[in-house]
Amino acid sequence: MRDDTSPIRDEERFDELRVGAYLREVIPELGSSAPLEFAQFQGGHANLTYVVSSGALELVLRRPPLGEVAPGAHDMAREHKVLSVLHQSYPLAPQAFHYCGDASILGKPFFVMERRKGTVVRGRWPESMPDDAGLRRTVASSLVDAIGSLHQVAFEPLGLADLGRPDGFVDRQVAGWTDRWNRARDELNPDMERLAAALADGSPAPQRASIIHNDFKLDNTMLSTDGQVTAVFDWDMSTIGDPLVDLGTTLSYWDGPDEVAVVVPPDGQVLGGVFGVDEIVSRYQQQTGLDCSNIDWYRALASFRIAVILQQIYIRYARGQTTDERFSALGAVVGPIAAAGLAQLAAN
Repeated sequence: MRDDTSPIRDEERFDELRVGAYLREVIPELGSSAPLEFAQFQGGHANLTYVVSSGALELVLRRPPLGEVAPGAHDMAREHKVLSVLHQSYPLAPQAFHYCGDASILGKPFFVMERRKGTVVRGRWPESMPDDAGLRRTVASSLVDAIGSLHQVAFEPLGLADLGRPDGFVDRQVAGWTDRWNRARDELNPDMERLAAALADGSPAPQRASIIHNDFKLDNTMLSTDGQVTAVFDWDMSTIGDPLVDLGTTLSYWDGPDEVAVVVPPDGQVLGGVFGVDEIVSRYQQQTGLDCSNIDWYRALASFRIAVILQQIYIRYARGQTTDERFSALGAVVGPIAAAGLAQLAAN
């Protein structure tokens, strides 16, 4: 078993023979002689990701989580569409090879993409990388640069102009995440209601339209041993919209002593000790030329989105759609994140 995979959890298994036969038909490179093997990647809380191997060839299969999902969420067709072309202009995007919309094959739509190898940092600094401030600073710089370079990609030549509607984008974001909150909540939360109303009342005008990842954070990237971002994953929410939405999301996940994050990894700081808000924003502004004076509004929007995402994950556990115990405590952090979002709006 590979270090980053494990046997497939019982409830997240599928008919491997059926899926394997289908994949051999649509991806000839898998061949017909070597047996197909399936394993599950250990990280992640939403979409389910597996490695498919045939001899030396390894591919990645991604599908939505178990149970009912919110409308527009976990969109495998969207992710495949983006990754089938984005790699041409943005090498950090893995290439997607095939999309299957026939739910009878696996139980949900899924797609297959190339396998990248490296280190994904989740919560704590990995033992496989030197615990060195200079290396952490390299990672921080590379992460900010990865965001900025994405926002400069010309998306029209890639055929992605229809991926989103930039006019009114942030207003629709607020409305959409409010709707998701209403569908996923199990009790009243006054701070979430106030945050949703305040965001809707004060959305800023966008400066330009860019392709955005819509969940850009450290653990959605892969690193080389020398600290460079070598891949960016989880593109199922990507769209055309206001690029500062991505920067706000990154800041809200970035731990640090100056309270950059609303979700701080439990095992301590990863990058916050080497890059704070001002340096992140300054580096991004220099690369993109965008005015980030309203960044606290975008951070508050990110806080709201993170709270909703965690509630969506928790409610699947509460409703018995998954037995993964990792999800049992997520509902308790929604309130504090909403309060942090309100504080960010007050600082804007």
